[in-house]
Formats: sequence, structure tokens, C-alpha cells
Amino acid sequence: MYYKMYYEMMEQPDAIRRTFDSELENMEKISEIAESCDCIYLVGCGSSISTCYSVRDALRSVSSLPVTVFTGYEFAYNKKLIEDENSIVIVTSQSGETADTLAALRKAKEYNIKTVSISNEPESSMIREADYPIVTLGDTETAILGTKTYITQLACLYQILFKASDYEEKDEILNQLTQIPDIIGNLLKTTEEDNKKLAKDLKDEEIFYCLGSGVNFGLAYKLAMTMLMEGAIKHACPLYSAEYRHGLIERAEDDVPLIFLDADQESDEITKRAYDNANEIKARTILFKLSDYADVYKLLAPFVLVIPLEWFVYYLAHFNGEDPGSTRHIGKVRY
Repeated sequence: MYYKMYYEMMEQPDAIRRTFDSELENMEKISEIAESCDCIYLVGCGSSISTCYSVRDALRSVSSLPVTVFTGYEFAYNKKLIEDENSIVIVTSQSGETADTLAALRKAKEYNIKTVSISNEPESSMIREADYPIVTLGDTETAILGTKTYITQLACLYQILFKASDYEEKDEILNQLTQIPDIIGNLLKTTEEDNKKLAKDLKDEEIFYCLGSGVNFGLAYKLAMTMLMEGAIKHACPLYSAEYRHGLIERAEDDVPLIFLDADQESDEITKRAYDNANEIKARTILFKLSDYADVYKLLAPFVLVIPLEWFVYYLAHFNGEDPGSTRHIGKVRY
């Protein structure tokens, strides 16, 4: 039996290709604007904010580009905005109708701040109202986890912001970004069985801790918040790897499952230390390591590691009798 999420996972490579074929020229214009801005605000919720965290942390490690991340209402209630400030707001949303993100977009427009929307729905409010709309061409997504919309949003943010950055090796990053669809296509074929087995082994666990540092924190956040909790209906908590020794170290007892994401970046030194300690105290450690899956620039780790994680969560839900794309309450509640 295949759930809707399966088909949407398989559409990820083509969704990126179509989006770049259609929107690359538009993204390059936005990069030119962002390059001269005093502040770049990234706004999103759920999977969308995880893409913001990932690109922010990737850029912080190599560039001076001034990037700040907000949730929608945090930005809307921000008292430090200045009218006509030399800034740009990039909002991300699968539906283009997320209430808090839309509130942020409208707050920016009130202050005459330049606005960009990245959404999968061409007729959505965010696409209609932004100064510079970008439509990700993944077609409508129905599975809650966010697969093709996540990967296309992330790719657009990397393209726009690394192009705008002063990073000396940005051309290599952008060149490898064009290879990501082929890499994802291969990973969809090669990582299913191992993660199906892992999911079967862990199907009775009720709580997972998800740890990452640097560029991988955003993915750890997505894994916990919108994959394990929303898709597999499991309790989960995202943590910076450096925070392992605060709180979690007192709960990492025998057989408590801890998922570590490792890109072998400089910041992953602390990830490795946390992983080693967790093994010493016999926690149940699960390691997703970039070098096991693809030979790509380390800052592109989320594009690679998300694929085996999708398979893991897909089958974790399946072995617990859940449809990984269904929801119980999301969609019924609007703030």
C-alpha cells in the first residue's frame, strides 16, 4: 500500500527542476536586491521556518549576509521595524495562506519594506500580495509532512541568499545545487529499505530527541516538529547538539532514542561529543551522517539527509497504523 506521501516524495526531483526552470531569473533579481539590504528577514512556520533556520545557519558560518529568522506573529509584533528601512522580508509558506506568516507579510508592507513570497500555490494571498512572488512548481501538496514543498522552498532560499552573499565559494554551492535533483532521485531508491527496517525496529518507541548543529539544526527541528509529531504521531523534541548536556543528558537513559544529524562541519564537533556520551550511557543512538549518503558540499546537508529521514518517518507511521500524510487537528484550528 502506498500513501499519498509516497507519491509526493517521488515528485521532489522534478519539483526542483521545474521551479528553477521557471523562477531562476526571478530569483536572481531578488538576489541583487538582497545583496544591498541592511537586513534580510526570513519568516515561516512549521516546515517553512525550518528552511529559514537551515539557510540562516549555513550563511552565518561562511558569510556576513545579515539574515534574521522570525515566526509570523513574532515579526508582526516586532516593535523595532522602521518605515522605509533598507530591508527585505522573505516569507515562506506551502499554502500561501498561513495566517501568521500572512500577517508578517502585511506588516512589512505597512512599513514599506520590500517583500518576497515563496509558495506552492500560485493563486494564494501571499503570491498575490508580495512585491516579488516566487511560485514553487510542486503542484498542490496534501501530505502534512512537507516533502516537495520543503525541498523546493529550501532550494529557492539557498539560490537567492547564497547568490547575494559574499561567500568566496558560493559558485561551488550554487553549482552543486543544480545537481541536487539527481542526488535526491538516487537517494529515494537507495535509502528506503534500510530506513524501513529502522522504523520497524523503533515502531514501539513513543518519544524521540532530534539533535543537530549548524546547518542541520533546521532539519532536526523539522524532523521533530512536522515529521515525527505530525506525520508519525510520536512525541519528539528538537535540540541544538550543544544543548545535549543541559536537560537531555539527565533523560538520555537506557534505550531512549536519540537521532543525531552529522554533516562533519566544524560545528559538528559538539554533535560527535554528544553522540559519544550518549553511547557511553547506553542511550539508543541513531546517526544520520552526510558522508554515508552523498559527496556534496557540507552546507547542502539538509537536502541529502532529509530523504532517508522521510523514509524513516513514512514507515514509522505505517508500522503504527497511521497514514503519514493525514492530520487529526491541523486544518481545523486557525489562530
